[in-house]
Amino acid sequence: MGRAEMRKAAQKGGKGGRRGAAAGAAAASGKKRFIDYPRFGKTGVRRWLPSWRVWLSAFMVCFAAGVGTFFYLYQTTQIPQLKDLVQDQNTIYYWADNTEMARKGETNRQIVELKDISPNLQNAVISAENETFYTDNGIDFKGMVRAVYLMAKGGQTQGASTITQQYVKNAYLNQEQTLSRKLREFFITLKLNQKIDKKEILKGYLNTSWFGRGANGAQAAAQAYYGVDAKDLNLCQSAMLAGLLKGAGYYDPSITGNHERAVDRWKWILDRMVITNNTTAEERAKCTTFPDPIPHKTSANMNGEISYLIDTANKYVATKDPSITQQVIDKGGLKIYTTFEKDKVDALKKAVDGVKAETLDPQKRPDNDKFIQFGSVSIRPGDGAIVALYGGDGVENGHFDNNADASGVQVGSTFKPFVLATAMQVGVQTAKGDDGKPKRISADSRYLADDMSQIRKPDGSLVIGDDGKPYRQKNEDAGKRGYVSLRQAMQWSYNVPFVQLNQDVGGQNVADIAVQMGIRKDSLTDPKTPTFPLGTSTISPIRMATAYGTLAASGKEADPYSVTKVEMNGVDRPGFKKPDVKQALEPAVADNVTDVLVNVAKNGTGSKSNGLGRPVAGKTGTTDENKSAWWVGYTPQLVTSVGMWREDPSNHVRLSLNGTGGKESVHGGDIPTEVFTRYMRDALANEKKMDFPSPSPIGSEVDSSGAPVSPTATATPTTTATPSATPTQQPTNGNQPQPGNNGNQPQPPVPTQGSCVPGVDCPVPQPSPTKNHPGPTNSCTLLLGCPTPQPTTQPTDTPTPTKSGKSTPTATGAAQGG
Repeated sequence: MGRAEMRKAAQKGGKGGRRGAAAGAAAASGKKRFIDYPRFGKTGVRRWLPSWRVWLSAFMVCFAAGVGTFFYLYQTTQIPQLKDLVQDQNTIYYWADNTEMARKGETNRQIVELKDISPNLQNAVISAENETFYTDNGIDFKGMVRAVYLMAKGGQTQGASTITQQYVKNAYLNQEQTLSRKLREFFITLKLNQKIDKKEILKGYLNTSWFGRGANGAQAAAQAYYGVDAKDLNLCQSAMLAGLLKGAGYYDPSITGNHERAVDRWKWILDRMVITNNTTAEERAKCTTFPDPIPHKTSANMNGEISYLIDTANKYVATKDPSITQQVIDKGGLKIYTTFEKDKVDALKKAVDGVKAETLDPQKRPDNDKFIQFGSVSIRPGDGAIVALYGGDGVENGHFDNNADASGVQVGSTFKPFVLATAMQVGVQTAKGDDGKPKRISADSRYLADDMSQIRKPDGSLVIGDDGKPYRQKNEDAGKRGYVSLRQAMQWSYNVPFVQLNQDVGGQNVADIAVQMGIRKDSLTDPKTPTFPLGTSTISPIRMATAYGTLAASGKEADPYSVTKVEMNGVDRPGFKKPDVKQALEPAVADNVTDVLVNVAKNGTGSKSNGLGRPVAGKTGTTDENKSAWWVGYTPQLVTSVGMWREDPSNHVRLSLNGTGGKESVHGGDIPTEVFTRYMRDALANEKKMDFPSPSPIGSEVDSSGAPVSPTATATPTTTATPSATPTQQPTNGNQPQPGNNGNQPQPPVPTQGSCVPGVDCPVPQPSPTKNHPGPTNSCTLLLGCPTPQPTTQPTDTPTPTKSGKSTPTATGAAQGG
C-alpha cells in the first residue's frame, strides 16, 4: 500500500480506516509474520477467515500428529497372553459384621485346544456372532464409533460386534468403561488380527467367554449345561450354548421366564447356520426337540440360604452399578459387603424348618403337603437394611427361585392397611372437610360388614360387575355383622368394609400411597377393579416388609438394601451409600394405622403373635381359593413378612393350601404367624421390649351411608343408605369359629336383631340421645356396630331368590380374608 492509498484509508475514518492504517503501517514497517493471521491486506470478515494455506498447514500438522500417535500406540500396545486372561479370582461376600460369608468363581474354567471344542459349537458361534469372522479385519468401525458416541453421552456402551473384539473385551472386562480403555481394545484387536491366526483368536474367545451358570469357557459350559466335554457337543446342544453368548441371564432356559425366548433364539441360530453354510438343511432338520439342559449344580458353599442371599445381593449390585454384570461377578475380583446378619438368617431358617417339620408330612399327605413354599424377609424399619431372608429349601434340593423376591403370589388382606392409611391421609370423596377437600377419617368410622353386600361408588351409584349386574362382595364367613368400625373390620379382616372404603377413597389414591410406602408400581393390579383392596396384587416379601416398615417408622419410607460396599480389584465402587429416607406418610397417620394393627395382633386374626411377649403390630392375609397365606408383622426394631403358598415346580402352577398340614384350610393367622413368632423371639432375644409411639388423633368419624346415627358420626351425604339384611344365623359362643374361618381364628359372634357383643359390637355407655340425634328403639345405644332396624319392605339389593329358594348374588367378589 502506497502513501496515497494509506491517505485514502485514513480519510475514511472509523474502525475500518484505523484497521487499514494499522495494516498499512505494518506493511510499511517491512516485517513479515510467520503465520499470516489475521490476514494481511484484508478487511472485514475476510480478514478473519483463514487462508487455504493456513487450513492446509493445520491439516498436515494434525495428520502428522495423528499418524504419530497411532504408530506409537500400535507399537507400545502389548497383546495379552491367554494364560494371563484366565487367572482364577474369587468374588467374596461378607456378613454385616465383615466376616466372610461365601466365595464364588473358584476354578470353573478349563483351557482346551480348539480341536477339543466341537466343530458344531465353533460353527454355531460364528453363525450367531460374526459370520465374516474368517475374512474380516476384526474391527467393526461403525460399532466402535457408536460405542464412543454413547460413552461421550454418558450412556452404556454396546457390546463389540466381531468375535475378535469380543475376545479383547473379555481380557479387559473388569476395567472401567473409559475412552482410553476403548482405544487399547482397538489397538489390541488390530494387532491380534495382524499377528495371530484366526483359529487362535477363536480358541481364545471360546475359552474366555461367559456362558452363565458360573461357566467361563466352552469346556466349563458343556459340563455345566449338558454334563459332557466340549468336544462331544452335538449340533442341537451347540446352537443352544451359542445363544447364551448374547446374554446368559436372558437366554438360559432354566431361569424362570427364559425358556420360550431361549427356544426362539435356538431356532434362529440353527437357521443361520444353514444360511451361512455352517451346516446342512438335513442336519438342521434333525434338531426337532429343544435340548433342555441338566439341572443346575452349585458348589457346596452355595447350599442352604446362601445362594438366595447372594442372589439378592447380586441383583442389588447390578441395579446400583449396571457395569457390574453377573459375568463380571463370575469372573471374580470383587468384595461385596452385605447387610445380612448371620444369627438372624439362621434363626429365620430354623423357624421355617421347625414349623414345616411339625406341620407338613409329604409322605402321609402327598396331595396336600408337597410343593409348599415359604418366602420371608426381615428388615430394619426406618433404615431399610435387609438383615435376614428365607428364599427356599436350598439349591441343593433343586429349589433355585428366590422366594424372598417372589413375583406372582397375591398378598390378600395384608393390603388392607394401605387402604386405611390412604383414607386417613387423603380422605374420602364421600364427605368434604371445612377446606372443601375429601374428609380425612379415623379408625372409628363405621362401615357395613354384612356378607354379600352391594358396593357403591362415591356418587351413590352401584358398582357393576363384569356380568353387567350389581357387584356384591363376599366376606370369608357368611355372617351379618351390621355396621362395624374400621378398627373392628381390620381386627377380623372383613372384606366388605374395605372394598367400600376403597371406592370412597379412590383406588388410584390407594395405589399411589402404597407406592409411596415402598411397593413397586409394576407389582400392582388395576386399581379400578373392585377387589383391588383385597390384595389381588402380587407383591414380593421384600416389598411387603418395606411398606410395613414405613408404618413401623412413623411414616418414614426406607428403600430396602442388601449391600453396603463393593470393592473391585481393591478399589471402592461409588454408588453404594445407604438410600435416603423419605417421609411417605404423616407420622400421625402411620402411628394410627399401627395402633389398629396392634389390635389385630393382640385381639384379632394375628393373636398367635402374642407368644412373642412384646408389643407387635401386623396383619394376616389369605387369598381366594386359599392359594397363599401371609403374615406381615413388626415391632419398633424389626419388620418381618412371611408368605406361604403351594406351587408345582414343573409348571409353576399355584395350588390351593386347603388340606395342608391336615387342616381344612390354612390362614395367615396360622402357620405364617407361627413362623414369624418363632423367628422374632430369637431375633429380638437380646433387644429390649419397646412400645410403639402413642398415636396423635387423626381425622374424624365419617360413617358409611346407612350407618346408625351416633353423637360423633358424620353421615356421608352423597350415597344412598343401604340397610343390612336381617341376620339369619343364631348367636354363637364368642370362642367358636364361624363358617368359612375353619377354626383358625375365633371370630366375634354374629349379632341378632337388637343384640350385640360386649367389647366388640356394643358401645360404651352414652348420654341420652338429644332431639338432634334420636336413638334407636332397641336396648342399646349404637355407636360401633349393632345392626340397624330393618325396613318393612324388601330392599332392592336383596339377593334374587332361585327356584330352590336359596339366595344367589348377581355378581360376587373374591372372598379373600385374613
